[in-house]
Amino acid sequence: MENTIVPFELSKEYFDRFSEAVELRDDIFIKESLDGIKYEDITTLLEEFNAEESGYVLSLLSKEIAADVMVGLDEEVRFSFIKSKDPSEVAEYVEFLETDDAADILNEMPVKFREEVLANIKSKEKSRHLLELLRYEEDCAGGLMAKEIIKTNLNWNVVQTIEEIRRQAEKVEKIYSVYVVDDDNVLLGRVALKKIILSNDHTLIKDIYESDHLHVYTYQHEEEVADLMRKYDLEAVPVVNVSDQLVGRITIDDIVDVITEQAEQERQLMAGISEDVEEDDSVWLLTRARLPWLVIGLFGGLVGARFISIFEADLSAVTALAFFIPLVTATGGNVGIQSSALVVQSLVNPSAFSSGLKSKLLKVLLVAIVNGLFLAGIVFGLVFLTNSLKLASVVSIALFNVVLLASLMGTLVPLALDKLGFNPALASGPFITTANDLIGLAVYFVVAHTLYNI
Repeated sequence: MENTIVPFELSKEYFDRFSEAVELRDDIFIKESLDGIKYEDITTLLEEFNAEESGYVLSLLSKEIAADVMVGLDEEVRFSFIKSKDPSEVAEYVEFLETDDAADILNEMPVKFREEVLANIKSKEKSRHLLELLRYEEDCAGGLMAKEIIKTNLNWNVVQTIEEIRRQAEKVEKIYSVYVVDDDNVLLGRVALKKIILSNDHTLIKDIYESDHLHVYTYQHEEEVADLMRKYDLEAVPVVNVSDQLVGRITIDDIVDVITEQAEQERQLMAGISEDVEEDDSVWLLTRARLPWLVIGLFGGLVGARFISIFEADLSAVTALAFFIPLVTATGGNVGIQSSALVVQSLVNPSAFSSGLKSKLLKVLLVAIVNGLFLAGIVFGLVFLTNSLKLASVVSIALFNVVLLASLMGTLVPLALDKLGFNPALASGPFITTANDLIGLAVYFVVAHTLYNI
């Protein structure tokens, strides 16, 4: 009978009972209730508790499980737990982690404490690998990679390779590929496990390996690595230094974290949040992240109000014009956000706009014309039923032009920001909304002024 993994469900009843156990320091219940639960689920559970409570629960777990749980915890909670331990104790946790995760945690520690932890790591090889990883910035391939890797020499035979795989596999949780290097550790390619298993014992690796391979350099930015792995659907990619020597590998779980972080940053930018913040951050940090774009929006509104005052005479003559100002500005804002969101999504693929730019812009224009005609037709009919023909014409003509201009602006601004090196997601938030409000007001009143004075 096959063993099935039952998904962990954090029910209110269990959470209440677990919270009570944490409060009462009921070690027995906590250990028994967490026995057999995957560390990812324990991490999810501990996210509901503060740093002190989470640290208490971690102290009851085996060091191997606690180490894995720590990786997924909030940095503040993790740091609080670590600083309550001696460097020798922290070193025991680090021993159970892969080098990329261990390096990330070590980077959060004060320099003196970090060096003491490294000095207490029993495996000198692991300590050496961690020292190497700590040299790299966190947002480059060198900072993402792990040193645990399966490799074989070009001149070895299958038997030698299998023995080496057995030796190296003790340190590697998942084997994605067996990489092939020469005597100078220069990456030459990879060999499939299937070929190794099916080949004759004395077959040389140089006769069965594939030289066509993808790799990244230690200095490449994490976004480049993410784009490469996403484009070619890779589970892992080898990392080489400037001399093309194999130094590590990056796996899909690390890249998922990068992609998730990118998505969160873009979502915050599109919402007008200028910094990477979370709900439980301080009031000052949350205020500082939100205020800049709110101030920009405020000044945009003041400029809009001043612009309307220029056409005060038209508004006094035809007060019904004021009724449709929200309609024009809201439609322009919505159209602009839709267009910019699609462009930002397309820019995930660097080649999306590298060719056929004219045809893509023409398509944007045609879509805007169709949408504009449809919306303008609806508005013309509804306004004409309750107002004059001239007012219906003003609103519908203005709306059509606003849809066209907002579509073009929502397309061109992200492209321009991308070319200038800024995050194009900036164009999908308050920037586009404020700009399109001003454009909408300008178009609306210019059309009104023109038609009513003919």
